[in-house]
This record gives sequence, C-alpha cells and structure tokens, in this order.
Amino acid sequence: MNDAMPTLSDTDALRADIYQLLASLLRQAPDSELLTWLANLDSEQDGSRLAECWAALSSAAGQSNSESLQRAHFRLLVGVIQGEVVPYASWYRNGELMEAALVALRQDLRALGFERSEHTREPEDHLAAVCEVMAMLITAQSSEQHYFYQQHISPWAKRCFDDLSKVNTAFYTALGQLGSAFMESEQATLSERAAYQPVRMMSERAQR
Repeated sequence: MNDAMPTLSDTDALRADIYQLLASLLRQAPDSELLTWLANLDSEQDGSRLAECWAALSSAAGQSNSESLQRAHFRLLVGVIQGEVVPYASWYRNGELMEAALVALRQDLRALGFERSEHTREPEDHLAAVCEVMAMLITAQSSEQHYFYQQHISPWAKRCFDDLSKVNTAFYTALGQLGSAFMESEQATLSERAAYQPVRMMSERAQR
C-alpha cells in the first residue's frame, strides 16, 4: 500500500510560498539578494488587486536598498519600545501585548503539535509567526487550515497589513497592500473549501 501524501497542488504551493515570503519580510528587512529577486519578479498581470500589489512591491524593491530598509524595518515594525505598527494579535484583538489572543493561540499550537523555537524572541502571536504556521499547515495539507485562519489570522491580520500600507516607506507600504490583498484572497479560498468539507475539531480544543 502506498501511504505517500498526495502531491501539493500548484495553487497550494504558491499559497505556502506567499505566506513564507510575508513572514520573512515582516520578521526582518530583505537583504540585497531578496530585493533583487523581488525587483525582477515577473508576476501575471490579470487586472486583479493582488496582481497590482505584486507589481507595486516589485517596483518598490527596485527603488530600495537593504541598508535603508533595515532602518525602516526597525522604525516601523520593531522600535525601541514598539514600532509604528505593532504586528501582534494581542495588540489588535485585546489592546495589549501578551493577552488572551496569545493564550488561545498557544493552546491551539500545542494541539497542532507546534513548539516554540528556543531561538525565537517574539511571542507566538507575531504576524510573521502565524504566517509561518499557515505555510506549514498548507505544505502538510492539513485540514486545520480553515480553523487556524479563522481563529488566529482573519480577526486581525488584514487590519495590521492595512496599517502597514499607510506608512511613509514605499516598500513597506507595498508590503502592507500585498498582505491585505492576500488576506482577502485567503478568506475567499478557505471559505469556499470549507463549504465542501465536514466540520472537524482539533482534539485538544474539543476537550476544553
């Protein structure tokens, strides 16, 4: 019997790659190699908002350099105390850091079998971290994608990306616009798929 996992579709592979890219760009400024790759990105222009956002990010990458973006990333997303944008679920959902949204996320991450890396400084509800989890769920073809998105991403991530789209650095403005458009696309994709799948509860969550 062949128990090999079915091959990941091109659509899902692209979804996972986008989540990973968003996570990388949220966690740290792009280096010169990534900037060059983004500047030369050949995205399909189909007239959609998402396609326009890819083009804008590519254009902004071509006009940026890694040194200036390192400073901008610190100012916008890190800060001495906090940046102009605070990319944490607790901040957007509870108004404070390290609050109920983080507790709920940690419970579900344990149920999904995820453990926090000892080398990670940020709490698990950082937007980059939840994007990384979604990428892994997609790659594993997990049936929990819709649940995780609705519980831990949908309530706040688009608002965070929208705030990022209002900053005065072109590259991060474009990143915010892309993230916002992608969140809209994900909501539609996962809602459509959920309509054809039986409701399934994670075991630990069902016991609470």
